[in-house]
Amino acid sequence: MDAVRVALLREVLAGTGWPAATRRFAGVLRSSVVPQGGGLLLVGTEAYEPWHLAAHLVDEAAWSGQPELTPTLVRHRVRPGDPPQLAVGLGRLEAARRGETLLVVAPGQPEAELLERVHDARRAGATVLALDGGDPEVHGLAHEALTVTAAADEVDLDTVQHLVSAAAGENSLPVARGRRSLRDRLSRLADQLTSPPPPRW
Repeated sequence: MDAVRVALLREVLAGTGWPAATRRFAGVLRSSVVPQGGGLLLVGTEAYEPWHLAAHLVDEAAWSGQPELTPTLVRHRVRPGDPPQLAVGLGRLEAARRGETLLVVAPGQPEAELLERVHDARRAGATVLALDGGDPEVHGLAHEALTVTAAADEVDLDTVQHLVSAAAGENSLPVARGRRSLRDRLSRLADQLTSPPPPRW
């Protein structure tokens, strides 16, 4: 989703708490990954693989100049012949250690095996973040969680993932001579173009 569409989406949701909540969550994600030099693991449930979030984070990592945001997509089923970026199975969670961040996307109730592996990763020192659908076990394992329930009228999980990934790429480290990155300038311009005109008295 490009900067203009994200700005429009934020404007539509301006009366809700979602723009602030997704920016806050993205800030936690960024601050747990960037200072460590990377180590972002992304996993979903067996029924829901967060392909789109992975792709958006890869784009944001490139556009923002923060390669640390590039995730490793951890999959429940890896088939022989899968390319390397799609060949990381759940066993990778067993190797998660301090300094790594595990982002769990679980719109429904996750499997017991996944919960056990996330628990083990947390015990080993990994930071656990969650975009969840309200499951108390996922919420309990996460250091930071953002819940999107089926009853939320304003947004769905896909929309929240767009907002989180876009916000994660914002406010990157300053570039030379104190100038803003092109991405930040485009985002600011989009915000200005989509804001309502001032009232005339």
